Amino acid sequence: MTMRIVVLGGGTAGTTVANRLARALRPEIRRGTVEVTVVTDRDRHWYQPGYLFVVFNERPLEDFVRSERALLLPEVGLVVDEITRIDLERKQLISPQRHYPYDVLVIATGSYPDFQSVPGLAEVTYDFYTPQGAERLRDRLTTWTGGRIMIVQDVPHKCPAAPVEVTLMLDDYFRRRRLRDRVEIVYTYPIGRVHAAEPIADWAKQQFDARGIRYETFFNMEAVDPKRQVVLTMDGSEHPFDLLISIPAHKGAGVILNSGIGDESGFIPTDRHTLKMIGQDDVYVLGDATNLPISKAGSTAHYQAEVLVKNLVDRVRGLPETHLYNGKVACFLENSLEDASFIAFDYDHPPRPAATSQLLHWFKGMYNELYWLTARGLM
Repeated sequence: MTMRIVVLGGGTAGTTVANRLARALRPEIRRGTVEVTVVTDRDRHWYQPGYLFVVFNERPLEDFVRSERALLLPEVGLVVDEITRIDLERKQLISPQRHYPYDVLVIATGSYPDFQSVPGLAEVTYDFYTPQGAERLRDRLTTWTGGRIMIVQDVPHKCPAAPVEVTLMLDDYFRRRRLRDRVEIVYTYPIGRVHAAEPIADWAKQQFDARGIRYETFFNMEAVDPKRQVVLTMDGSEHPFDLLISIPAHKGAGVILNSGIGDESGFIPTDRHTLKMIGQDDVYVLGDATNLPISKAGSTAHYQAEVLVKNLVDRVRGLPETHLYNGKVACFLENSLEDASFIAFDYDHPPRPAATSQLLHWFKGMYNELYWLTARGLM
């Protein structure tokens, strides 16, 4: 009898898990006792952290996309279909066209910025969290001659350090173009400091102060008036802008909300160590789809995949599942267009930004290429 392992989602988490599983379970797959299949609604795979470099015209968008089929090992099946519901009781995925049964399900459906969450926001905002948004913002910055740029955000959102990075990179970008004295940069954050992680907030605040970047905390959007180009906040105040860059709160995938298996935002209750869906022994969750209080970032999915795959391989081979995820996350933190910091942390150890250097910036640029090895399950 064949064990059907279905991975729902073809982003970083789903692709990495599927390739690692196929490599580790190659003997079982060849004997026909295990199948590994990715089910995704798109046939292209985007490396989303690359969008930041598109904004500043450092790299073209085409550098950050590949065919999903080309990334997957030949042993991994690929189905491109839009799943509308997960039926946990019958153990199947449901699309308008057909049903897909599974024995073990790995949910890696990611998260998405909800630009409709604030009235008026979608009509006027620029962003760097979507491929189209990154190119549109790049083109706007190219013709920008001065004014007030506001960076507004809500939580949770993926890649939590990215708004700090884009703010510092904007400062450098305009200095290089000799326009900085004509540009006012205003960074905002919804709680009482400039980042949720206090060490990163302290680091970023020092950088903002040194470069004349304004910041406002407890900044919570109520609505945006596109005609007047004003952000209205929940405390009743108004904030004019000439260019608005937003990172709205992210939500889980529509299939999670439709299936009624997530919280009100579409994130799935997940055991923080085993990465199993709470109350489900045969359903694993990783990446942005979980409700875990850690960064929604590619490195999170990478480290979770290492643990999840070891346990799934043990499960297939009748061994106990003993490997535990410790909350590990690591990422580079751009400080300008030519230097960067680095942070690594887990459930028990907070992030401590490293001293910035050109070498770390170079490593981040190099990882833009190495990422494809990560997705293939080789790193």
